[in-house]
Amino acid sequence: VQLQASGGGLVQAGGSLRLSCAASGFTFSNYGMGWFRQAPGKEREFVAAINWSGGSTYYADAVKGRFTISRDNAQKRTHLQMNSLKPEDTAGYYCAASRNYYGPAEIKYDYWGQGTKVTVSS
Repeated sequence: VQLQASGGGLVQAGGSLRLSCAASGFTFSNYGMGWFRQAPGKEREFVAAINWSGGSTYYADAVKGRFTISRDNAQKRTHLQMNSLKPEDTAGYYCAASRNYYGPAEIKYDYWGQGTKVTVSS
């Protein structure tokens, strides 16, 4: 099983980035997907999640209206479009997969990828 996140980088406040997470080793279309982030010195926090079909999504209040999660089951990828970025969005961003869940509870995710770093300058 592998989840490979990419797309991070350095961006100015107000800018945009699109993160991607490529999945392999499991039946991607059967899994809910989530994005989490961890800023230096802080606990990991939920960002967004999407159900197996892409028909339902769930966002943290801090990113609602600015971030959009999506998925492409044919390509076995999930994406996080991040607009109107703020310095407080600076963090390592991680994707995760859950066989029976999508939402903010980290413990319900079965697989985790490595992070991709996002830095938003003011």
